Amino acid sequence: MPKKRQHLKSFKPTPTASPTLGSSSNAAGKTRSVNELLANLRHASLGPEAPRQQLPIVTPSVPPALREILQIPESPLPAPRRQHRQRIDNNGRRLPAGPPPPRSWVTARSGATNREGQLSRSTVNRCGLADSTLPGTYLPASRSLIDVTLRRIAADWDIHREFNQYHLYYIPSHLKSALIRWIGIASPDGLSLDDLKLILVPFEIYEDEEGEDASEYHTAVNAEVNYLDLSGALGRSLTLKEVSELLYPLKKQEDLAETQESWDESEIIPSPPRVLLPNLTHLSLALDPQLASEASWKQLLAMSSKLTTVTHLSLAYWPDPCLTPRARLSTVTTPQGQSVAYGGTNYYSHSLDHDWSEALLVLRMLSRNLYALEFLDLTGCAPWFKALMLRSEHDFVDWVGAWGKVTLLRIYTGWTPGDDALPSEWIAYREALEVAANVERHIRTARAGKGRIITVERNKLDQ
Repeated sequence: MPKKRQHLKSFKPTPTASPTLGSSSNAAGKTRSVNELLANLRHASLGPEAPRQQLPIVTPSVPPALREILQIPESPLPAPRRQHRQRIDNNGRRLPAGPPPPRSWVTARSGATNREGQLSRSTVNRCGLADSTLPGTYLPASRSLIDVTLRRIAADWDIHREFNQYHLYYIPSHLKSALIRWIGIASPDGLSLDDLKLILVPFEIYEDEEGEDASEYHTAVNAEVNYLDLSGALGRSLTLKEVSELLYPLKKQEDLAETQESWDESEIIPSPPRVLLPNLTHLSLALDPQLASEASWKQLLAMSSKLTTVTHLSLAYWPDPCLTPRARLSTVTTPQGQSVAYGGTNYYSHSLDHDWSEALLVLRMLSRNLYALEFLDLTGCAPWFKALMLRSEHDFVDWVGAWGKVTLLRIYTGWTPGDDALPSEWIAYREALEVAANVERHIRTARAGKGRIITVERNKLDQ
């Protein structure tokens, strides 16, 4: 049988062709595959004639003594780093660098869209805070250039409070109140205490609040501002305690117990405290209906003793007068084993027990402190309209004495039944209208022949 032949492969290296020869042979002969072209490029890049990447030339540093001898010019100093002021939010947390996030991200996270959706699906038409104003105050005409500008500033307040903080105090005095009002209503984050300071306090004193002369900024810096509208800000981004400390700060008094060095020295007489708004006559403390439970009657009573010049006040959408609202459902056990309510008002005090004693006590104390009132707005306070005409021993609202100067009372319900309202909502609405009519009749009867004529603004059944 013939033997099988074995074909041996040659292991002799073949010379690599140059790219120029490859291109000429490729043009003359058949087309080459992609793998062959890539292999040809790899071999070409490894050749000695391939251009090498030039590295940047680093000039070595020279000691100062040799630099002077060799007369080498000094290298330029690096540009100083720009000092950025730390951006802080309303809660005191440091914000990240860069522009603020889009408003759509913030509103979607805060749950504002859910609230709007609930109101749109509700069978009740609620009145907004933008429609309630105090009489005798200046506000730009609706849809005017100034009005549109102030609303735009309030909508973009997170930008202006950072980049225009040095110029906010120099806004004309008659526009400061309108700007504060729109910030509390239209700003995504609401009106904070720092925002009030930027608008009402000079920046030099605002930066040096911890100094010894911190209380000297009350020397009539806002003598022309007589209107302060905090609608929508209380309970959301501001508290009455913070407002009271800003408007009426406690001045640090020196220790008078130290003995004097000589009898001839004049005695130090402390000066009376000065206020930030000495001519404040119009004050709006209206609440957002969704945040009415955040109000504090205790803080209002503490602040009302200092509001001796206020003649126009708005308490729209305030809850029932109660000093301990969070203890309505709390009970304590007596030594005899009985469970009694922890506070003066429990969950069934007004509906079943008809006990308005604590509400009447709070209103009596408030009326005695605010004895100069001429206008009172109680829009949206229909659940406690009855307290305006009831009496519990010596606790009642004195419409002839303490509040005898009130000539305009606004007691709108704050909501109206919609087209698809339930029968229970219509019944509650009619009961609120009847109570408002009884309040007007009660005040007119109490002032018959011995008081000022009062005008009561309320809803009618045909409205």
